[in-house]
Amino acid sequence: MATGDNFYQDVDLTWGDYRAKILDGGKSLSLTLDKTSGSGFRSKREYLFGRIDMELKLVSGDSAGTVTAYYLSSEGPYHDEIDFEFLGNSSGEPYIVHTDVYTQGKGNREQQFYLWFDPTKKFHTYSIVWNPQRIIFLVDNIPIREYNNEEAIGVPFPSKQPMRVYSSLWDADQWATRGGLVKTNWLSSFHSLL
Repeated sequence: MATGDNFYQDVDLTWGDYRAKILDGGKSLSLTLDKTSGSGFRSKREYLFGRIDMELKLVSGDSAGTVTAYYLSSEGPYHDEIDFEFLGNSSGEPYIVHTDVYTQGKGNREQQFYLWFDPTKKFHTYSIVWNPQRIIFLVDNIPIREYNNEEAIGVPFPSKQPMRVYSSLWDADQWATRGGLVKTNWLSSFHSLL
């Protein structure tokens, strides 16, 4: 998070009851998903531009149907949002990173990428650099996507609303894995670490 790197000070657990847990004296956080609910948190502070780094270790094994999300979002019907979504998969399949930029309540600026490593084995750093000129998505400091500010030619860009940092783990088996063809295996236990 922004200052102090202490989840107790920097975030509010927003949903999922006991499924979201702050661990290690505030240095790490675990999100869990079961058949009843997922879980999530949001930052206490709002930000207008900056670099947000999130270290994640994703759901291992058969995670088909799940989504681990890390994103920035403002509030209201015309919200802005910058998304990193990690689409679960069947064991052995590469993880897909789904990115999107919403502005004025509209998305449809999606791009997807395959990770070149197994994100379930150790922590990796996923970053969003957001400034008035562009948004850059990075994985371990390697840029994977750039979205430039083209407001001068009429393309909306999220530049006017402050946003909070969110993260969640949830069931999206209607679309997450192979377009919804592979469903969630509820015999598995799901958790992501941050």
